[in-house]
Amino acid sequence: MAGFRTPNSGIRALRPGAFGADPDGERMARIRRSPHFKDGVFQNPGGAARTRPSGSTLDFAKVFFDKDTRPRRTPKGTVPVHSTTLADIGRPPATGLRLTWMGHSSVLAEIDGRRVLFDPVWGERCSPFSFAGPKRLHPVPVPLAALGPVDVVVISHDHYDHLDMPTIKALAGTDTLFAVPLGVGAHLERWGVSADRLRELDWHEATRIGGLTLTATPARHFCGRGLRNTQHTLWASWVVAGEERRIYHSGDTGYFDGFKEIGAEHGPFAATMIQIGAYSDFWPDIHMTPAQGVQAHLDLQGGGPGGVLLPIHWGTFNLAPHAWAEPGEWMKDAAEEAGQAVAFPRAGEPFEPAGKLPVEAWWRAVSAPIAYSWRRPRGAEGGAETSRGDLDLAGER
Repeated sequence: MAGFRTPNSGIRALRPGAFGADPDGERMARIRRSPHFKDGVFQNPGGAARTRPSGSTLDFAKVFFDKDTRPRRTPKGTVPVHSTTLADIGRPPATGLRLTWMGHSSVLAEIDGRRVLFDPVWGERCSPFSFAGPKRLHPVPVPLAALGPVDVVVISHDHYDHLDMPTIKALAGTDTLFAVPLGVGAHLERWGVSADRLRELDWHEATRIGGLTLTATPARHFCGRGLRNTQHTLWASWVVAGEERRIYHSGDTGYFDGFKEIGAEHGPFAATMIQIGAYSDFWPDIHMTPAQGVQAHLDLQGGGPGGVLLPIHWGTFNLAPHAWAEPGEWMKDAAEEAGQAVAFPRAGEPFEPAGKLPVEAWWRAVSAPIAYSWRRPRGAEGGAETSRGDLDLAGER
């Protein structure tokens, strides 16, 4: 009958565009051939990871809606954003490598004469809906169209705070290429990116783009955008190697031994971009704490301090029960203890890892007090972490 549609095709027609598309055809056949795809789903290194909050729903609700700690999950004032990005990124980096954190996990990396944009999210909410979902806590530091040409956009996985439909649709109108994990290309094609501009990789696969080698490396996380989490799209961390420098972007991941293997094969790195926010005891397998983030960086560098660590995945969206400022403070302490150099730029503030690093704790001026439950007294070695009580970050230490 003319115009007849199957029930499934009708369901697809009603599906919000932001949900993207499920892999099918040759793309799905390639997924099934992956050594990391088993029993109908992608598998994590080291075995299954808990992707939903552990413990009871009541316990989680008590923590998430606690009237004393909930106000600390958002800044008290206006989050400072660097305002001179347009002028700063208009000249080549003097040292050959410059990073500009745009907020959350979005980073513009200018490396060996090429420009790489990681996990670009310019949308107001990380959600399939414009009226609901986590809203950004600071504006984007520079309009997407003002970034100038980008050689390649790199996507770590398909969660809304890393893969933003409006941003991808805007970039689809340029001539940039896209490097994505297996299956994620289905979303991009639905949003207007042609197949010839996609480089879709499994873990340990690499592609060459403009003198750069981009390698998809393992991560410990999960995927999904729609009502059903089919685990048919892969998640990844990324190594980008130029002629002289190498950088690493963790995407979202729990801590695992694979960092050592990635470092041994691809490191050391001039800089790493490491996820440190949205952690919780309710989902310890899929996100890292700042202390774990420091350890991951050390693993990637062969076991000791080296290069520069740029903390990402914090400060822009409220996605977990911890205090808004806690990732920055904890990272500052953990890195100091390890002797590791860390950059703390404001969103939009470019810096060169081989030059002067931004190290000011800018978040303190707009942060509510937090509890230093992770800190040990100076000089303590080993043993349980001891609480230092509350500290007003706007005051003196």
